[in-house]
This record gives sequence, C-alpha cells and structure tokens, in this order.
Amino acid sequence: MIAIINGPNLNLTGRREPDIYGTQTFESYFESLAAEFPAQNLSYFQSNSEGAIIDHIHQVGFDPQCCGIVINPGAYAHYSYAIADALRAVPVAKIEVHISNIHAREGFRAVSVTAPTCRGVIAGLGLSGYRLAVEALNNLQPGRQ
Repeated sequence: MIAIINGPNLNLTGRREPDIYGTQTFESYFESLAAEFPAQNLSYFQSNSEGAIIDHIHQVGFDPQCCGIVINPGAYAHYSYAIADALRAVPVAKIEVHISNIHAREGFRAVSVTAPTCRGVIAGLGLSGYRLAVEALNNLQPGRQ
C-alpha cells in the first residue's frame, strides 16, 4: 500500500485558484491514479487539521502493509515541525509533492521544513507529481528509505 496524504486546502483542488492548481478535483485525479497502479492499493487521506495529519502518518507509517507515503503538506510544509517529526518517526519511504512550484511563488513558500524528512521532493508539475511520486516509491529498492 502507498498512502497519499494531503494537507490543508487541498480539498479545494479544482476550485481554488485554478490558474495555480488546475481545474481537476483531487478525488477524480485519485480515481485515475488508483486505476493506473492497481497493484499498489493506493489510499487517500486529506485533512485541514495538523493533528489529524500527524495521527494518519503514525497509523500508515507503522502499518506493515504500507511501503511508502506521498505527502503534500500544503502550507504546513513551511512551518510544521510536528508533521516533520511525525514523518521522521515512521520507517517507510516518503516523497513530498507540491502541485505548484513553491520556489516560484511567495518567498515563504520556498522553504519546506518537512522536505528534509523525505527521500525526494516533486514540485511544480501539477497533479502529475503524485504519479511520479508513486512511480518513484515503486522503484525504490526494499529497505531503502
């Protein structure tokens, strides 16, 4: 299983700032992503609450069926040391995804405190960044974080 976790305001993907985030909802994108990777048993969780995200990281990150986490922490990427600590605590591989290019936006978005806890970061490629993250997790050798 690969767990996809989205943070605050990503429930508005497809409606919020379509010039930045596009017009497709994440739920419809997830359906096509799950169909593309049927062997991976993808799961999806979204919350606007920091604590709920942390609880979910703990739940899936220690699940022996989980082989990786794709996380888009949203704005929490820029200041949530608690989410960073939760990501650091779990033994599965993690990849951070951002729909927009966080380095081409406001200055505060260029720094992610959660990124150092992840194997890699994909930013600025729209929703296709999630597909690339799933592919990357599929290609990691067992035991490598």
